Amino acid sequence: MRKRKSSAVSKRSIFAGAVCLCLLIGAAVIQQNWGKQGHEAGQEQSAETAVLEDKKKESAETADMEHMEEPSAKASEQKEPGEQEDTKPDSDASENSETSAPAQSSSRILELADIQAMAAGEILDVSALSREFLDSLFYSQEISEELRQRIWGSSYQENNHISLSELRYLRVLHAGFDGETHIGELIVNQSIAEDILEIMSELYRQNYPIEKMLLIDEYGADDESSMSDNNTSAFNYREIAGSSKLSRHALGLAVDINPRYNPYVKQKAGEVLVSPANGGAYADRSQEFPYKITEGDLCLQLFSEYGFQWGGYWNSVKDYQHFEK
Repeated sequence: MRKRKSSAVSKRSIFAGAVCLCLLIGAAVIQQNWGKQGHEAGQEQSAETAVLEDKKKESAETADMEHMEEPSAKASEQKEPGEQEDTKPDSDASENSETSAPAQSSSRILELADIQAMAAGEILDVSALSREFLDSLFYSQEISEELRQRIWGSSYQENNHISLSELRYLRVLHAGFDGETHIGELIVNQSIAEDILEIMSELYRQNYPIEKMLLIDEYGADDESSMSDNNTSAFNYREIAGSSKLSRHALGLAVDINPRYNPYVKQKAGEVLVSPANGGAYADRSQEFPYKITEGDLCLQLFSEYGFQWGGYWNSVKDYQHFEK
């Protein structure tokens, strides 16, 4: 009985050993397979990583190329406005300056300041100036300190009849006998300043010739000297020649136009007195000559429309140059 039991135990031990050996062999095989699969998976992952890195690299290169091309594209996009700006001045130059760009409005202000600084009597080139801009050159202003010094003791005398604050300095344009545009100046009473501006503006628009238009102070406030030079003028604090009565010029309410060609004429004791003296050839109004103010003349029409009286209609004397209110 003992022998059989011993044999049974021995068989069991052999069987258990065989099982363990099988398990060990199986575990080794499994581990080897896992290692192989892990190695293959690692290789696949490495390949995928390489592909991703290649794609990233390609994307980066593409982005760099696009970035390099972008300035060229922007430059191309910006070129079109630049080309428009290059052609715009040519377009603006052909248009009337009344429809000009704001940049031209700025340059206009500078032009206006330059023109305002010009002396009366100077010729102004108006070929590039619009009608609107030319109209802005007709204006009035109060008597400045500089102007006060210019006229004080000359055309203006300290008095109780007219103060400087009641006078206005006018700047206008006029067509000269030479066909050019000249800068003109007048001093008038503030009550007629706007009327005179409108009259002078219309005379200029219609190219009515006025030879000169300077303050009479340029002639030492001497009326004869100013008239002899055919100077159109207005304010001058003086009396009527040959009387103690103040002239309407003394109040700034009268204007003399082209006085040499439209003289003051008076019959006295069968003698004809003409002022200015060099206007004698134009005292006979039945003759035809240029610059004569007569019926149908534009100057006479305009002054009459604004309520001025013409000295050519007077009876005792004829003052063909003279318009007053």
